[in-house]
Amino acid sequence: MSRRSGILEFAVLGLLRESPMHGYELRKRLNTSLGVFRAFSYGTLYPCLKSLVAHGWLIEEPGSAPEDALAATLAGRRAKIVYRLTAEGKEHFEELLSHTGPDSWEDEHFAARFAFFGQTEREVRMRVLEGRRSRLEERLEKMRASLARTRERLDDYTLELQRHGMESVEREVRWLNELIESERVGRDQLRSEDVGTAGVDRTVDDGRMVSDDCSADDRTSGDKGGLPRHRGTTPPDTPDDTAN
Repeated sequence: MSRRSGILEFAVLGLLRESPMHGYELRKRLNTSLGVFRAFSYGTLYPCLKSLVAHGWLIEEPGSAPEDALAATLAGRRAKIVYRLTAEGKEHFEELLSHTGPDSWEDEHFAARFAFFGQTEREVRMRVLEGRRSRLEERLEKMRASLARTRERLDDYTLELQRHGMESVEREVRWLNELIESERVGRDQLRSEDVGTAGVDRTVDDGRMVSDDCSADDRTSGDKGGLPRHRGTTPPDTPDDTAN
């Protein structure tokens, strides 16, 4: 499996985890919500869907409205197929979400991973963000070294293009720093709340006393959701690997 097809499979599973969709809806969501897939066509998407069905991660179902299916039949058109995530598909997607290796730091894969951070554990988010930052800092160092070696041989326009590329990487590093700091603040707050409430009894609606130690799952379940606190922060353009 190529890296690009693997990213597409990951994104399709993630979108279908939110709700079942037919192919047109999926392609629209891939194009609008995940801009890295703008170049994908139906000729790329449907083989991916068929592969996921063959693995048992998706199932195909007829459209939910019987009158639509009847109208399509009368008009000589095929009824739309809805794709639904199976229990095995959900488990597989959860496994993919936990991966934090170098592939998750690269340009297109990072963009897809970031789009599903709301479904990702906080510690995994931190490792992916820190890995991405490390990757860009290495890239930035190479770009600076290359510019220092070739500055005298470049014309003004090529030099300006090189500077623009560096500024783009520097901007993303600053953005990542803000995200990482926000994640750290949220993690520290969660730990502080755990320490402050550990062993403290509380009263529930029926008058029983229960310990907060028994509600750890409730607290950690909130560890997945929520974007960092900088609501106004927007991700910078993802630099291309060709900048190396």
